[in-house]
Amino acid sequence: MSSIVAAKFASYVAGLDALKEDDRLRSLRPRTGADFSSNDYLALASAPRMKKAIVTALEAGTPIGAGGSRLLRGNCEEHECLEAEAARFFGAQTALFFGGGYVANFAVLTTLPQRHDLVVLDSLVHASIHEGARAGRAAFRISAHNDPQAIEGAIRDWRTAGGAGQVWIVVESLYSMDGDFAPLEDLLAIADRHDAFLVVDEAHATGVYGEQGRGLTAPYEGRENLLVVHTCGKALGAAGALVTASGVLRDFIVNRCRPFIFATAPSPLMAVAVREALLILQEEPERQQRLAKLVAFTLREMVARGERSPSNSQILPYIVGENARAMRLASALQARGFDIRGIRPPTVPAGTARLRISLTLNVGEDEVRAMLDALAEETRGGFR
Repeated sequence: MSSIVAAKFASYVAGLDALKEDDRLRSLRPRTGADFSSNDYLALASAPRMKKAIVTALEAGTPIGAGGSRLLRGNCEEHECLEAEAARFFGAQTALFFGGGYVANFAVLTTLPQRHDLVVLDSLVHASIHEGARAGRAAFRISAHNDPQAIEGAIRDWRTAGGAGQVWIVVESLYSMDGDFAPLEDLLAIADRHDAFLVVDEAHATGVYGEQGRGLTAPYEGRENLLVVHTCGKALGAAGALVTASGVLRDFIVNRCRPFIFATAPSPLMAVAVREALLILQEEPERQQRLAKLVAFTLREMVARGERSPSNSQILPYIVGENARAMRLASALQARGFDIRGIRPPTVPAGTARLRISLTLNVGEDEVRAMLDALAEETRGGFR
């Protein structure tokens, strides 16, 4: 590399070197071993019914690509059928399909909150929510994790200081790195008291919780002050995201949301896949039941071993602390045949590097038991 070219890349090389020094340098790795890291909770990504739905759609003439944005020629029958079915399934007024959960969160928060509004975020919400809040027009505050009183305090302080706009409270129903649940009933009560909107990212709950996998917001969907993001690339085994909301908010997004207006529409085939996933949730409830049983089995195994459960969900964080130690432990478990990944800052707070162990129907009880044995041997104790 010539000195001129090297100078061009010097800042990038320095940045990569700094990440390496802090044990945060990342690389892409293939999937190998038993699946304890994916979000394919119901094993739908490779389900025969999903494959058959795609093949049938292709044979019937469904195009692979949309060919344009939804407001141009990219609005396909498959998109509209999915949105109608999703609104009915979730019990919402309307649904709108986006290409992914990240863009859906970013789109909502850069479009709906206005210049004189306030957005209050739980500190542990997804990066896409933080990015959307920073890029949006409204003021925003970051609140202590799962602390309704802190959220209400932020709203009152803002009002006292002269804030007169709309308030938007943004949380996840099930947190992706800690596996804990949001106090949705308390948050809805706060939203009602302050005439606020509650935005809930159901990424890790859709398909797993609620009647027929409708999510943790299922009892509340259809309320005027509730907007929900249902990610399609996790338990639904496909890709994209469905935003369920009132008709007014949907129309505003269609007319004013730049990530929606100026993006090529999602593949019609992916709309077919998501619709099939919603049908599977309704027609094969045993998948949701089997996952619940696997989670319960895992927690019982921990208790029998004298270990503590880090969560009551399908997401089990093993907090290590140091970046290097977390990655060494992940590598040791991978070498023993378990695909468990190390998670480091900025994905999680500094000093909380961890293993994120995910329970899915891609493994069974024997593999869970073997994984817990391996973790106990590598850590000299397991979850203690």
